Amino acid sequence: MLTAAAVRAALAEVADPADAIHLQRFFKTGPGEYGEGDVFIGVRVPQTRKVAKHFAGLPLSEIDRLLDSEVHEHRLAGLVILNGRMATASRKRKVDVAQQETIVELYLAAVYRGRVNNWDLVDTSAEFILGVWLQERPRELLYQLAQSDSLWERRVALLTTFAFIKAGDTGTTLDLCERLLVDRRDLIQKAVGWMLREVGKRVDQKILTDFLDAHAAEMGRTALSYSTEHLTPEQRAHYRALR
Repeated sequence: MLTAAAVRAALAEVADPADAIHLQRFFKTGPGEYGEGDVFIGVRVPQTRKVAKHFAGLPLSEIDRLLDSEVHEHRLAGLVILNGRMATASRKRKVDVAQQETIVELYLAAVYRGRVNNWDLVDTSAEFILGVWLQERPRELLYQLAQSDSLWERRVALLTTFAFIKAGDTGTTLDLCERLLVDRRDLIQKAVGWMLREVGKRVDQKILTDFLDAHAAEMGRTALSYSTEHLTPEQRAHYRALR
């Protein structure tokens, strides 16, 4: 039977307590860390994806139950299943707009109530749900998310634009990166640098260097390092010297 309880049971069968200890350290779940209080049962990502594949038809209401779980792997499995549902609803020959919208509403509700609350959860889902939905739609939502007090909502805004970059569209990415340059949270710095690097790698390096010419002096060290990773040593040294 396709239920959230069945997914949880399947994940429990492949859980490893030793891995749980490692994952809680890796995802910074200690006091004052970005993942404070998150709970892991010790299921690695490939295993989580394998379990999720068996529950591709899980009802949306049951996916929502997974997203409300205190267990990280339950939420990750829910998001992987939701990605699959969005992909099915977005098939080019027969796009189910009503289903897409329902999925997006469910996802955003989970984001707003703090259930997409670690970098892997954001990175697994944002581009595949919001990125697909907003590809040909107004993107005011992303600017609102970028202004949020929530670290995770800001990262959702940035990572959503990965879908646009892959389609050759860099405008929203550059706008959001410019707005978030002053954000010194490490996970935002990394996301800004990562998205800028992908702009240069996948679309046009000149777009990246033009951005760096204008903004390198005000960028944080981490964002600058990530964004220049594929440039020449001379270029990297040049932009570092502008800080």
